[in-house]
Amino acid sequence: MAENPTIRTPIVCVMGHVDHGKTSLLDRIRGSSVVSSEVGAITQHIGATIVPIDAIRTMSGTMGKASINIPGLLFIDTPGHHAFTTLRARGGALADMAILVVDINQGFQPQTIEALQILRNCKTPFVIAATKMDRIHGWRVNENESFLSTFAKQNERVKGDIENKTYEIVGKLSELDFSADRFDRVSDFQRNLA
Repeated sequence: MAENPTIRTPIVCVMGHVDHGKTSLLDRIRGSSVVSSEVGAITQHIGATIVPIDAIRTMSGTMGKASINIPGLLFIDTPGHHAFTTLRARGGALADMAILVVDINQGFQPQTIEALQILRNCKTPFVIAATKMDRIHGWRVNENESFLSTFAKQNERVKGDIENKTYEIVGKLSELDFSADRFDRVSDFQRNLA
């Protein structure tokens, strides 16, 4: 039997509305501070970063113990401003998968809907990253802990706010004919968004 050929690095397109936290999310993944160097903290071009698989395993903690036979992930950071539709469309068409970033406090905005249409038209699998939870009144940040661990340490009012805002996003996705739930409640990732 022949050896497995080298698998190319999968391309992950990061999309969403302007100022919803796309570059900040990537800064967290990369351990960088690109957003602080951008004019008005707004991305105006496509950026690309390769994150090696070892870094992904380290960051994902216990989830990183899964056997993944790829060299890493190539993240494409697309601008969220309405003037950059063509760049988002190119990113969505190139991607093997995508992360659609949504500010949990603002919900879906025009470029969120546009990005969903691009991903649907290109048949690109994607997940939703709800960002800016730290702006919910009373949210206590637990640096370097998972969402579930941090969520468990919140008071009941904050947990309720997070649940309500999460299900506003899930409801909007349902209106757009997508089945979705919070990642830890999804049993079939081929049929449901997380």
